[in-house]
Amino acid sequence: MNKRDLEATYRDYITCLNNQDWMNLGQFVHDDVHHNGKRLGVNGYRAMLEANYEQIPDLHFNIELLAVDSPHVACRLRFDVTPKGSFLGLAVDGKKVMFCENAFYRFHDNKIQEVWSVIDKVAIEAQLG
Repeated sequence: MNKRDLEATYRDYITCLNNQDWMNLGQFVHDDVHHNGKRLGVNGYRAMLEANYEQIPDLHFNIELLAVDSPHVACRLRFDVTPKGSFLGLAVDGKKVMFCENAFYRFHDNKIQEVWSVIDKVAIEAQLG
C-alpha cells in the first residue's frame, strides 16, 4: 500500500470509529489483530472499542499528528472527553479531561494487524489535581 492510500485508509478508519460504525470495522481491522501484544481478533477489538464508548460517551478520536511509512502508521490522537466513574484507575467521575494517546499501527493485507498504544495518564492525573 503506498503512503497516500495508507493515510487515506487510516483516516477512514478513524471516521469509522468516530461514527461507531461497527458493521464496517472489519474493513479496516485484520481478523488476527493484536493490541499491545494481546491477540483480540476483530470481534475482541470491537468489544474493546464498544467498552471505551460505554465508559466515555463523548469519545471522539482527533488526529493531532500523523506519520505514514508503509506498512506502519504512527499517530498522536487527542481526546477532550468526560469519562464516567474510574478511568485508567483514576477517579475521573464525569470531569472533563484532555489527554493524548500515541498509537503505532502495522498494516497487513491493507488492514490493521497490530496496534501499540500508550495513553498519557500523567496528563489526566495533573488535571485531576
